[in-house]
Amino acid sequence: MYEAVIGLEVHVQLSTATKLFCGCSTLFGAQPNSQVCPVCMGLPGSLPVLNQKAFEYAIKVAVALNCRIAEFTKFDRKNYFYPELPKNFQISQYDLPLSEDGFLDVHLNGNTNPVRKDSPNKIGLSNGVKRIGIKRVHLEEDAGKLIHTEDSSLVDFNRTGIPLLEIVSYPDINSPQEAYQYLSSLKQIIRYLGVSSCDMEKGILRCDANVSVRKQGAKALGVKIELKNMNSFRGVRDALDFEIKRQIELLEEGRNIIQETRLWDAQERKSESMRTKEEAQDYRYFPEPDLPPFTISQQLQEKIRDSLPELPEARLARFIRDYQLSEYDAGLLISEKEIADFFENCFRLYPEAKIVANWICGPLLSELNNRMPSSISELNISAEDFINLIKKVKDGEISNLIAKSILTEMIDTGESPEGIIQKKNLIQISDTETLDKIITEVLKDNAESVKDYLNGKENAIMFLVGRVMQKSKGKANPKVVLEMLKKKLKRRD
Repeated sequence: MYEAVIGLEVHVQLSTATKLFCGCSTLFGAQPNSQVCPVCMGLPGSLPVLNQKAFEYAIKVAVALNCRIAEFTKFDRKNYFYPELPKNFQISQYDLPLSEDGFLDVHLNGNTNPVRKDSPNKIGLSNGVKRIGIKRVHLEEDAGKLIHTEDSSLVDFNRTGIPLLEIVSYPDINSPQEAYQYLSSLKQIIRYLGVSSCDMEKGILRCDANVSVRKQGAKALGVKIELKNMNSFRGVRDALDFEIKRQIELLEEGRNIIQETRLWDAQERKSESMRTKEEAQDYRYFPEPDLPPFTISQQLQEKIRDSLPELPEARLARFIRDYQLSEYDAGLLISEKEIADFFENCFRLYPEAKIVANWICGPLLSELNNRMPSSISELNISAEDFINLIKKVKDGEISNLIAKSILTEMIDTGESPEGIIQKKNLIQISDTETLDKIITEVLKDNAESVKDYLNGKENAIMFLVGRVMQKSKGKANPKVVLEMLKKKLKRRD
């Protein structure tokens, strides 16, 4: 039996208006090579100046990940030669990073494995939670982007110099699913902090994985393979799954694993060799001569610590405790900060937590998933209008079914629920005389279901309710319909 040993390197672009060492814009999607200057292009005589906001954002993430913040840190030149690197070096951090030795607690659905013995975070947590050690969080500048066509390769330097946070885990991860859940938790925290959108489709969050396999119980690590080119968390999981199986097959055949970097091909669902893996000495690190070392005072650390929002784990516990919600519902609500904020705004207007949670976790999240906006704020609906819609269902003015169609139109048009109800005459029918006519027709047209109910099949009555709702175009009051059906059918019994 073999076990996998996985460490992840996550790169996150920070949401600053300007680049890390110059005043160029970081706006995504601009004309290629329109957001560059002598500093980010590395032209002779240009000097970098550190973006203070990016520096503080980096410290904020490090604090949220329980890292030890360095009192003294510096930047270094990492030398390598790629077409998208105009300076032929990258300003990064090597031996004195911004922060080290943090951790992230990850929920694993009851599947808990101990962390490696030499990790500084030796706690294997109970209740399906695993502690993944964070080796370091440091700040660096991004490289440009290559665009390949059939007959040429083009380079866009707009991305060059954008503030990039590198978050390196210890090899505490033992399965592709653990890696997936670690990345999901990490992304959630970073989005809660408001320092990055973490949009993988735009390359704002990228992930490389280091993976090896060894015999279960062995102490020595196997030969490490680096995986690149994974553009989704599912892609990371699939690539790791393939690579682990590939390495085990090689070992079982008595063949050697060569340390290298491999690219993941999502279409072919396999990894392919890219290059022999570089070591630190290959980059010829040396201190960045144009930037002085930095000291991070305790006062700045405390200021940033005090500015942190309530993070997902704490918010989950509070939602379960204060709103009496299930862990499942609370988990859906806190999955994004904007959704959690929307829930609490709605609760202030209508303090019925379970009802509000059901409407958000059901119809509203369904609309969000169907439309795929970046956040709930883009759905064009206010907490006031959303609660007014819920109240109209509760008060019996409209049915659940009608309310869901109104919600869709509210999002499409920005209209209030009152306006849509009035315009389309959607008031729920509770008038027994009107309903009696519809019910009589339904009973006449569905004699077999009537017979089934009279023969003891109680579920048949719900079919009849559904037919009444259909005939009334969703406007019939289902509670009144059910009671009237029971009375009519009882007389036939």
